[in-house]
Parts: sequence; structure tokens; C-alpha cells
Amino acid sequence: MIFLKRKRLIFWLLRAYVKRWRRTILASFIIGILGFFLLRYGLNYFIPLLPFTQEEKIGVEGAYTVSELPSFITSKISTGLTTLDANYNVKPGAANKWEIKDDGKTYIFYLKDNVKFSDTTLLTSSDINYNFIDVKAQTPNKNVIVFRLKNKYSPFLVTVSRPIFKNGLTGLGAYKVQSISLNGNFVQSISLRSLSQEKNIISYYFYPTQDALKSAFVLGEVDKAIGVNETNFQDKNFGSFNNIKIDKNLNDRLLVTVFLNTKDKVLSDKRLREALSYATPDVFSEGKRNYGPFSPNLWVNETNLTNYNQDFEHANLLLKESDSYKSSKNIVLELKTLQKYEDTAQKLQKEWGKIGIKINIKSVESFPTEFQMFLGDYSVSKDPDQYILWHSEQSNNISNYRNLRIDKLLEDGRQELSVSERKKIYADFQKYLLDDPPAIFLYFPYQFTISRK
Repeated sequence: MIFLKRKRLIFWLLRAYVKRWRRTILASFIIGILGFFLLRYGLNYFIPLLPFTQEEKIGVEGAYTVSELPSFITSKISTGLTTLDANYNVKPGAANKWEIKDDGKTYIFYLKDNVKFSDTTLLTSSDINYNFIDVKAQTPNKNVIVFRLKNKYSPFLVTVSRPIFKNGLTGLGAYKVQSISLNGNFVQSISLRSLSQEKNIISYYFYPTQDALKSAFVLGEVDKAIGVNETNFQDKNFGSFNNIKIDKNLNDRLLVTVFLNTKDKVLSDKRLREALSYATPDVFSEGKRNYGPFSPNLWVNETNLTNYNQDFEHANLLLKESDSYKSSKNIVLELKTLQKYEDTAQKLQKEWGKIGIKINIKSVESFPTEFQMFLGDYSVSKDPDQYILWHSEQSNNISNYRNLRIDKLLEDGRQELSVSERKKIYADFQKYLLDDPPAIFLYFPYQFTISRK
């Protein structure tokens, strides 16, 4: 009986307590639920905002869309089926091995185990959406993807080094996209968060010009400016600033080149083109001299080929043997140049003038449709295949170059699967291209990274 009375008393006390504090209890319950979901799903958002977050702000020149971000950013976010080492040799990426069948028309890739996207989902073959033209993709199971090519194409292993993404920029790399800011179709800024150290953030800010990038660094908008062409700012050099560090780098993907219009009535003369090559300086302060069409780091590059080291005596002999010189000893050529290479153009004007060739310089803002000579640049591919640049049937062959031997070598080079045989083919390609130059290859430009110590 006493037990029942005590039970009723506890029940009445609890009912009275709940009645009096029911609002507080309900509010506490709701707050608890919200707190749980906030911690469960909002932690990844709020961690970078905490005071101990370490953010590195990097400034970059250029206008980029989400689908065309620089490789130094996309390589942090994801990887491809293959990767490339410092000499652009193919190595395993998301795939640990591959097979090549049907005489180079079928590529079978076997995915690594337990490769995850930044959202923690596992990579499967159905996630790979390169969408190549004239290539059929098949996924026999979740760990295998097969590409069937319409035509044999030996650079395909390099092509699939392109990073893999799903749902926009969800990738397989060491970083995930924290936030992205757009101005129309162009990226204003993008922040990446380390997956292994969540407090580490790298934010990239994009600026339209070199001057705007340098100003942003001086004003403290960014901690580091990368890809700077030269280190002067408002008549001062960054080297004279206190607590400023300058690192010099070589951009071995951009080759500064003088393209020669081989259909021009003057420049169609091979001896004249060779004379210009021999009169070209051996040293450019703007970059590292390069006499051929390939990066010095590329596995196919040869060092024992014809180098047009400056030789005025040889240049004069070739010039005097040319039909252009015989018909008119006063040779005048127009050199169109991108504005950023005007200093280089003036140096060429001076050196070529020493063999009696007068150069008129005209500055242009973009690639000209018509020219005698054009001083610009081109992106050196990660594979030695330069079919689209020099094959006579290609629209990108801006020098109007026609050499049947070169055509055959370029055709063979992109169909040969053996690395050793490809190396022989491209050694011959370089040799014959330099013997009949459609262009004068100048240098890979230096670029600078400016940061605070």
C-alpha cells in the first residue's frame, strides 16, 4: 500500500514538473535535434570558418570557366585514369593497370580498389564520363571500363590523364571544393579544403591582368601571386620590398615561337628561313632558350639534333644563296607580335638587322589571320604528337607548312604503340622539321611566384 502511494506521488510530481516546464523541455528537445543535425551535416562547412583555420590566398591571372580551370588547381581536386611524371611518362592513376588490344583500338582499364570521391562515395566505372569523340565506352563491371576507338591513337594513355569529376567538381584528389564564386560564366574565386587536414584551405583569386594581380598582392588581398611574367611594379622591383620572397620557375608548357608563313613569296625560300634561324640570339632574358618544338623535360626530346646556335657568318652565306636575296638585296619583313612579346620582337629586329634584313614590328592583341612572321606562343602537349600543328592538312597549321616526309612521320607517330619506336619517329620528326624550319623556336618563358616571407 505504501509502495502504491509513493508511486502515485512520483507520478503527480512528474506530471506537475512537466506541466510547469513543458515549453522548456520541448525547446530543449528541438534544440538538441537541431544541434545533432548541425554537427552531423554542418561541421564541414563551419570548420573552415573557425579562428584556427589556415587559409592560403593565391592570386592568378586569367579568365576561367568552371570547366576550364588551370591544371594546377584541377590536379589538387582530382586525378585521371593515368597520371604523368615530371618527364610526362604515363603512370597509374585511378586505374592500377590497363591492356591495349585490337592493334591499339581497344583500351581496357582496371580501377584501383577503394578509390573514393571527396564525398566519400566509391569510384566505379560508370562514374567515368570523358565523352570522347569517336570513342565508345563500355562498363562490363564496376571496376572495369573499356574504350573502343574508331582509329588507332597512341597518345590515348595521356588523354585519359585528364581529371575525373562527377556532379560538377567532386573529384578524387587530396582537396575538395569548399566554395566557388562566379561572375557570369567566369570564376572569381575558388576555395579548396584539404581532406586530410580540414583546417587547411587554399583559395585562388582570379585577376584580368598582370597589373591587377600585382596590385592585389601589394594591397594584401592575396598572400601569393603566381605566374607573374616580370617582377617590376610601378617603377619598383618586388625584390626591393621588405619581407618579399621571389621564386623563379620555368613554364615548360608554353613555347614562345616565331611562326613563318611558308607560302609567303619571300619566306617560302628555305635558305632565308635558315638564315633567320642562324641569326637568332642564343640567350633570352625572358626564358630558357629552346631550339626545337618539344619541352626539354619530355621523354622524347633529343639533345643531339641541329641547333641553330647564333652564327652570323653562316647566316650571311645562306642569305646570299637564297632566291629572295638574289632578286632583291633589300629584304623587308613584317613581324607581327603579341604585345607581351614586344621586347623579344625588338631584340630579333636588332639581331636580324645585322645580316641586312629589315624588320617592321606590328603589335597585335591576338593571333592574326594573315602574316609574314608572327611572334606568339603555343601550348606544348604532354605527348610528343604535334599532328595538328605541322601536318599539311590541319587548319591549325598556321605556317601553311607542307612537307610530305613530316606528314608521314606525324601520322606514324600517333599510331605507333611502342615507346622506343615512337622515340625514333619523333627524333626523325625533329631532325627534318629543323632542316626545313616552318618556325623559329625561341624559349620557354620564366615565371615568378611572389610571396610574403
